Amino acid sequence: MPLALFALAVSAFGIGTTEFVMMGLLPQVAEDLGTSVPTAGHLVSAYAIGVVVGAPLLTALGSRIPRKRMLLLLMALFTVGNLASALAPGFGWLVAGRVLAGLPHGAFFGLGAVVAARLVREGRQARAVATMFLGLTVANILGVPAATLLGQHLGWRATFLVVSAIGLLAMAALARLVPPIPAEGHRGLGREVRALGRPQVLLGLLTAVFGFAGVFAVYSYLASMTTEVMGFGDSTVTLVLALFGLGMTGGALAAGPLTDRALRPTLYGSLAALVLALVAFRFTVHVPWLALVTVVVLGAVGFMTTTPLQMLVMNKAKDAPTLASASNHSAFNLANAGGAWAGGTAVAAGWGWTSPTLVGAALTAVGLTIATAAGLLDRRTPEGTSRVVAGSPLKDTGKDTGKDTGKGVGKGVGKDAGGAAGAAAGAEVSRPGSPASGS
Repeated sequence: MPLALFALAVSAFGIGTTEFVMMGLLPQVAEDLGTSVPTAGHLVSAYAIGVVVGAPLLTALGSRIPRKRMLLLLMALFTVGNLASALAPGFGWLVAGRVLAGLPHGAFFGLGAVVAARLVREGRQARAVATMFLGLTVANILGVPAATLLGQHLGWRATFLVVSAIGLLAMAALARLVPPIPAEGHRGLGREVRALGRPQVLLGLLTAVFGFAGVFAVYSYLASMTTEVMGFGDSTVTLVLALFGLGMTGGALAAGPLTDRALRPTLYGSLAALVLALVAFRFTVHVPWLALVTVVVLGAVGFMTTTPLQMLVMNKAKDAPTLASASNHSAFNLANAGGAWAGGTAVAAGWGWTSPTLVGAALTAVGLTIATAAGLLDRRTPEGTSRVVAGSPLKDTGKDTGKDTGKGVGKGVGKDAGGAAGAAAGAEVSRPGSPASGS
């Protein structure tokens, strides 16, 4: 795998850390800023709002900016947002800082997925995207627990200062390792918007909203389940969350090659397995060791859905995948918010701490139904055989050479002509029946 994927993974690690660490710092933030924990919980929603708004907005604004420069600008905005959070003089300013930090999240992952796919050869795009997402899963194993402990001992502001430093490190890695990739200016924003409106793209986004909502219906209340149902103490919560993160990492590692081999079967299988795991958790949660095993399985099958969903919307957007790819992360954050709300509503109704498991299973079952319907529609339309791919991969030189090196292009052209031709080649639709089409 190209070293540039490491730079994308480091960036994903920083983004994942700042996204989830706030959940463990709410008591400290509330005490320091003189507010209640439920009010401080709006900081989680503030970040999600930034993601939902920023993904399509920043992607549209940056549609003509060269891809590497845009990645750097997005990571710079992420760093500024976290620094603003660390220095916030009051609660309102902290809310603004969290929104600012969330704005580049979806745009970065959306664009990063497209760039990752263009760095590798045909048939390995999903593995490249999954490698970038590994940074997000490792953040849940190491970054979030470490940042939470740091915030508890040195204050929550120290956490966001460290995340800002990670942002600077990520920018250095991106500048050093990612080769220049020109913007697809000839395609235009209008083409991206039209691609976003294609039925299969919208069905993919809807699958993400419902399918992934099942994960957060449970994950949002996993700490309470740990202490109230499993019978563990507060000190065990970090371990349980880390086990969930280990499962996420395993799921990400498995999803890449499986998605490259068969996209839709991987999506169907992961969603179906998630439904079964959520239902099983309703019963295993009462047996401590079985509960811990199920937590790992939930993390694995839950995160295994993300790579095929990401590749699906990119493929169905064909030659204008960037906006659709970014919007997929808006869909994931809507799933986060919707799943947490649905699970919380069940608990508030008096159905018990285990009720989010069945709520989550129902939500994911809806997502599986939508995915199945979209698959059937694929078989009836020519669009089902199309695939957007990276085309000719960019040679990873490990340094900024100032050139693009797309394979198979003519010799003797200007500096960026090779990369532009490689990017244009990536817009081509593969032949029907291609093994990698996933259809």
